[in-house]
Amino acid sequence: MAVSVASVSLLPRQIGHDWHQSVFPRVSSSHRRSARCDKVVDSLHLRSVITSLGSKRKRKYRIVTEAASSDHQGAQVRTAEGVFANGQALPTAQPNEIIENGNKAREELESPDGYYRWNKPQASPFLSITVLGATGELARNKIFPALFALYYSGNLYKNIAIFGYSRSELTDEEFRDMLSESATCRVDEGEKCGEAMETFLQSVYFETGGYSTCDGMTKLDSRLKEIEGMGEANRIFYLSVPNEIVPDVSRCLSRDAQSKSGWTRLIVEKPFGSDSESSAKLADSLLQYLDESQIYRIDHHLGKELIENLTVLRFSNLVFEPLWTRTYIKSVQVMLAEDWGMEGRGGYFDQHGIIRDIVQSHLMQTIALFAMEPPVSLDGEDIRNEKVKVLRSMRTPSLEDFCLGQYKASISKDGKSRIFGYLEEPGVYPNSLTPTFVAGVLYIDNARWDGVPFLIKAGYGLIKHKVEIRIQFHHVPGNLYREHIGLNMDMASNELIISVQPDEAIFLKINNKVPGLGTQLDSSELNLLYRERYDCESIPDSYERLILDVIKGDNHLFIRSDELQASWDLLMPLLKDIEEQKVAPEMYTFGGRGPVGSYYLGAKHGVRWADE
Repeated sequence: MAVSVASVSLLPRQIGHDWHQSVFPRVSSSHRRSARCDKVVDSLHLRSVITSLGSKRKRKYRIVTEAASSDHQGAQVRTAEGVFANGQALPTAQPNEIIENGNKAREELESPDGYYRWNKPQASPFLSITVLGATGELARNKIFPALFALYYSGNLYKNIAIFGYSRSELTDEEFRDMLSESATCRVDEGEKCGEAMETFLQSVYFETGGYSTCDGMTKLDSRLKEIEGMGEANRIFYLSVPNEIVPDVSRCLSRDAQSKSGWTRLIVEKPFGSDSESSAKLADSLLQYLDESQIYRIDHHLGKELIENLTVLRFSNLVFEPLWTRTYIKSVQVMLAEDWGMEGRGGYFDQHGIIRDIVQSHLMQTIALFAMEPPVSLDGEDIRNEKVKVLRSMRTPSLEDFCLGQYKASISKDGKSRIFGYLEEPGVYPNSLTPTFVAGVLYIDNARWDGVPFLIKAGYGLIKHKVEIRIQFHHVPGNLYREHIGLNMDMASNELIISVQPDEAIFLKINNKVPGLGTQLDSSELNLLYRERYDCESIPDSYERLILDVIKGDNHLFIRSDELQASWDLLMPLLKDIEEQKVAPEMYTFGGRGPVGSYYLGAKHGVRWADE
């Protein structure tokens, strides 16, 4: 095969298989002007051109060995007559201009290794992450701090640009100043943090634009191309915007801002609709412009350490896998309790309520991960296939098996102040029946879980913040130590407790003999407390984990459209009954344990709540 251009070994070297570990060889300027390079330049008749540019305007040439038939990168050579790629002339530019993809781009300063950007080899694909709605509370307090944490821990591409996009009129520097106030180093607050922050902010940019038209996306695309250069470029768009404008934004992004040389992925925040119909409409609008593989519906609850550990705990431990069945498990409790109120979210929450806000996403996804059959592999699609099967196997819940509550005003623990009730929250209708608490029982009608009650509890304004999964096992048949346990056999039941928050831990409750001459039994816990076993400061925030999964293309913790539809189809009859019958929630005191009715509900199904 004829070789069109000679070679100097200046392409990046790969170390292992990690994309972030590629480096450039250090090549001195004297080496580039070696006799071997001179000979190659003579053969290409370029020496006279280099000489004519003068010592101050001298260009560094990258000369690539490649057969003409396999030149995929379009390596460019600048001569006095113009710029040539693959033997064809590109539009002529002035000596201080650069041609990229046939367009004029601004010239960069000479890089440390002596190359200009127009023909500088890329060590790895370029990654652009754009946050739309960049000046909002979620972006400032969660998304950008998570991006900086990933950068600080070395988990982002070497070639990266972070963009903020919103209607606000901000310069790059003003936006960087805003981010520096909220982004902090999670582990190290020393000098390294400050240095990393300065370096990170140099890769941060801001683009002003609206959401009602596609003009802003066209501008954003132009600026992304300017920074990305000519090589492979991947793009992530994080839609931290109101739910109602997601279809229009996704349409403009797909048409005007998708990457032409790499992949494009879209992160969408909840809510994913307010009912089955609106959810399906939103899903259809996204799939009209994008593939399902490009859409990442994010639920930050699924990024918590112990939620991701669910499948590890079950499928990699022989001691648990055989027990994960109706034969051994009596009941499962999934709880998410908050000790705070609306805190400014009253207007949003009053339109959705606790079932739409927490049960439909957080709790249903947790149960699906917990109860699914072993997937074929750890591939995201295989895991999501099994989650869908669980959701479709669930029995349609009955209103009789649910308890609703709403918190009322109370006095603070120190007795010095009054805490507003839900109806006094800003944005809440004075006579609202929207529940702030729900307790219910769900059943999965398949061979593994037939007859096992899955009890869920979620609420605001409760006694303490707690996210927990509690598995209660059956009693030991014919227990020889029945007389030594007492009257309450539930106290003798083995339990596996997965504490998701606030203290990450896994407890196994067992029966044990109290030391001494007698035969007295005690319920004890074998515990794996993360703060004692691991460095808890190093546990990443859920947004860090989920954004990194998007970069890797791992979608198993993200909600697929058929999962979403199955969840809505399950809950819509219950929501319809609640709204049509105008079910009044039971009032409970802010800072208490919730409605009394939830305890009667547990007793009805033979289960004691964990906080009793």
